Amino acid sequence: MTLRGVAPVGGTGEIQARVNLMRDDRTLRFAGADNGQAGQDASLRYLSRGRWQVEALAYVQLRNFDNIVISSTSFRPTLDQRNTPSTGLGGKVEIRPPVGADHVLRIGVDSRFATADMYEETLNATTGAAMVRRDATGRQVTSGVYIEDDWTLGDVVLTAGARADRWEISRGRFTERNATTGAVSTTVHPDRNDWEASVRGGLLWRMSEALSLRAAGYTSFRLPTINELYRGFTVFPVVTQANAALSPERLKGGEGGIDLTPAPGVRLSLTGFYNRLENAIANVTIGTNMRQRRNVDAIVSKGVELSGAVEAGTFDLSASYAFNDSKVEASGNAAPLDGMRPAQSPRHSASATLGWRAPAQARLALTARYVGPQFEDDLETDRMPGVLTFDGYARVPLTRQVALVGRVENLLDATILTRKVGESIDLGTPQTFWLGLRIGA
Repeated sequence: MTLRGVAPVGGTGEIQARVNLMRDDRTLRFAGADNGQAGQDASLRYLSRGRWQVEALAYVQLRNFDNIVISSTSFRPTLDQRNTPSTGLGGKVEIRPPVGADHVLRIGVDSRFATADMYEETLNATTGAAMVRRDATGRQVTSGVYIEDDWTLGDVVLTAGARADRWEISRGRFTERNATTGAVSTTVHPDRNDWEASVRGGLLWRMSEALSLRAAGYTSFRLPTINELYRGFTVFPVVTQANAALSPERLKGGEGGIDLTPAPGVRLSLTGFYNRLENAIANVTIGTNMRQRRNVDAIVSKGVELSGAVEAGTFDLSASYAFNDSKVEASGNAAPLDGMRPAQSPRHSASATLGWRAPAQARLALTARYVGPQFEDDLETDRMPGVLTFDGYARVPLTRQVALVGRVENLLDATILTRKVGESIDLGTPQTFWLGLRIGA
C-alpha cells in the first residue's frame, strides 16, 4: 500500500510526503518452508523552485525477513532464520544556484545510515529442538559531498560531476550459542573507514531532429552490504558464508550510443558499454555445498542494448534487447573462476510490450519477456535453461478517480528455474492472477 501527498509552501515551494507498506509471505519447495518479507518506507521532500532552487530530502526504510529451511531428504526444519531486521536512514540537501541559462549547476551533501541484525537457530532434523543459536549485527555510514554541471553549447550538452564520500563500517559482531552446553563464542570485527572519490563525464550532441549521439565515462564504488559482511544464509543443501573482510567494489566504465527518431511516434536507441568492476564480490565455492562471499580481481562486462518504441493511433509497441558478455578475472584461491561467466548472468535478454489505449482511459497490454540460459553457480556446474514468459495487464476506469486493475503473470504457466543445485531446484512465479483498485488521478 502506498500513500502520497503534496502541499504547496509559499509561492514557489512544495512539500511531498510518501508512505509505503508491504508484506509478502511465501512457501518455497516444501510444506513448512515458509518465508516472509516486510517493509515500511517513509519520506519527506521539500522543493523550492525559486531563483535559487533547493531540494531537501529525508527518508527511513525498515525491512525484516524470516525464513525456515526444510531438508530435502528428511523434509523437516533444519534452520529457522526467525528475525533479520534492518533500518536505513538518510537524507540530502541540494542547491541549484542561478548561474545562467546555459548551465544547470547542482551542489549537495548526502548521508546514509544502515544497521542490520540477524537471529537464527539451527534445528535438530529429528526432534526439532534448537541446537545452535546465532545472532549478528553491524552498522554502515556513508556521507558525501558532490558537484555536477550540465553545460549547453548550442546542440551539445556537456555533463561533468565529482563527489567525495567518507564511509565507515562498524559494530560488526557475530555470536554463537550452543543450546545444549550453553557455550558462547563471540567474534567482534574491527571497525573500518576510508574515503572514496568518484567522477563522471558525458556528452550529448543533438545533430538533428532525428539523430542524437551520446557518450559517458564514469567511476563509482559500492560498499559490501551488512548481509554480505556478517550474515550467511542457507538454501539447502548449499551454505553461503559471510565474510567480514570484504573490500568495497570499484567500478570504471564507459558507454556510447545513438538515438534515432526517423518519424513521428518512432524512437530507436542503440547503446554499447564496457564496465570493469574491481574487487567484485562473488559467492565462491570453497567446498562441497559450501560457498563464501569473497572479492575476486574483477568482473569485466561488455555488450550492447537496443530499444525501440512505435505509437500508431491507439496502439503502441515497445521492445528491448540486451547482450551482456561478462567474464570473471580471478587469481589466488579464486583462480578456478578465471574466465568464467558470473553466476546468474544471462548473455541474452529481451522484452516487448504491445498496448492498446481504449476509450475512457482504459488500457490493455501484453508483454513478452525472454531470459537466456545462465549458470546458478560460480563454477558453471548447474545450468538453468532460458525461458520465455508472457504477462497481461488491463485497466478499466470505474469513475474519474477509481479504476479496476487486473494483471496476470506467466500467462502460459512456463516453468521458470530460479535455482538449481544438482537435481534440487526452485521454481519462479507460476501462472498468477492479480486484481485490485487504483485510486487517484
